[in-house]
Amino acid sequence: MVLGLRTRLVITFVLVALVSALTATALAYRDARTAVLRRTQDAAVADLRERATTVAADFDLPPDHRSLTRFAARVSDGLGARIVVARYQDLAAVSDPLADTKGRITAELRAAVTAGDGARFQRVLWRGEPYLVVGMPVTYADGDRRASALEVYAITDLRAERDDTAALLDSVRAGTVPVVLLAAVLALLAAGTVLRPVRKLGRATRELARGDLGSRVAVTGHDELAELARTFNETAEALQASDGVLREQEAKARRFVADVSHELRTPLAAMTMVATVLEEDADRLPPDTARAARTVGAETARLSRLVEDLMEISRFDAGAVRLNAAETDLAGTVRASLALRGWPDRVETRLQEGLRTVIDRRRIDVIVANLVGNALRHGAPPVTVTLRTDRVAGDDWALLEVADHGPGLPPDVRGRVFDRFYKADAARTRGAADGNGQGSGLGMAIALENARLHGGTIDVADAPGGGALFTLRLPVRRAGEDT
Repeated sequence: MVLGLRTRLVITFVLVALVSALTATALAYRDARTAVLRRTQDAAVADLRERATTVAADFDLPPDHRSLTRFAARVSDGLGARIVVARYQDLAAVSDPLADTKGRITAELRAAVTAGDGARFQRVLWRGEPYLVVGMPVTYADGDRRASALEVYAITDLRAERDDTAALLDSVRAGTVPVVLLAAVLALLAAGTVLRPVRKLGRATRELARGDLGSRVAVTGHDELAELARTFNETAEALQASDGVLREQEAKARRFVADVSHELRTPLAAMTMVATVLEEDADRLPPDTARAARTVGAETARLSRLVEDLMEISRFDAGAVRLNAAETDLAGTVRASLALRGWPDRVETRLQEGLRTVIDRRRIDVIVANLVGNALRHGAPPVTVTLRTDRVAGDDWALLEVADHGPGLPPDVRGRVFDRFYKADAARTRGAADGNGQGSGLGMAIALENARLHGGTIDVADAPGGGALFTLRLPVRRAGEDT
């Protein structure tokens, strides 16, 4: 179960307080019980020794049963009416004839008293009640400490001591509840003190993650949380400074690319006109000159496309691209794009008819040109173009799939095929193409940006029959719907 920090702090405080209270209760109960029992035992031993010695001074040995009973009764009278048992060899007498002493004087205690020369005691449970039994041999000061063979036992009721210790335990146990409640209140106060700056730090961190690099935390105190807040502020300041530098560098790079591309357009236009004239007259030129003229024309055209791609990428980076969208028949758009480039005889189409959605027709044409041009250039026939719909989470999507039967794309290439200026290995010698000649390495990046403008994306995978499979996913929207 996932618990918040506040809950865990409260639980920890309460558990510590509860364990401490229970430990203190157990120790107090043990010490109190031991002290009470020890005091009772010492008093019982001292009283029995003194009373037995006093009464035994006038006692004649060997006794009969009547004199032994009288001896037990006199000892009992001086002990506060405790039950006293007197034994002389095989003869035994009880101060209270109605008292049952068999279950209270154990064989172990009798053996210890008989074998020893001092007082022995034992706590026993008889019929569920606690008793203290003290036994001792009666000796005389004549040097022979075992000459009398007389033993005396006193049975003391311990129920009063048990009740006293139980009352103490109840009092301590009753005090545990206030201690636990106090610990919970202190835990809540401590949690508030700790969590308040943590919550502020968390809120500032979320704001920082959302892009608010000016988010800061107020630093109060000199503890670890204050040090953490200071570290966060220093990190945010460093990040803000780095972000400012990076944004400035990025803006400069975008301006540089846009300026260079713009400045190249005029000389390229002139070069293109010259190259066109040279290509038209190439048949009347010497072979080497004609080959050079055609090469200059092809490279000039490629350079022009590269400049146009750079201009388009610059507009994407600057956020200056806007869709000129209208509800359009998607199958007709795909057919027109293929026909414009003379590909209908080289591509097998399976287009779902009647699929209309809001698109920018020119940008969809750029996507189709790049995907199909790459398949024709780097794959192997047959190249198939499939248009269908799919429904995901209640939304309709248009799927345009372009598949070839070439060598396909390795996993490391698939992850980078949409990177700018990326060139694949020899398996597919050009990583991207614009559909009209040699690739610049920007075609697939531009295609992906155009797909994202429509709220879609482009995926790449292995085709079921071998080769590469590129899938353009576009949301199906009607005119008037929010886009």
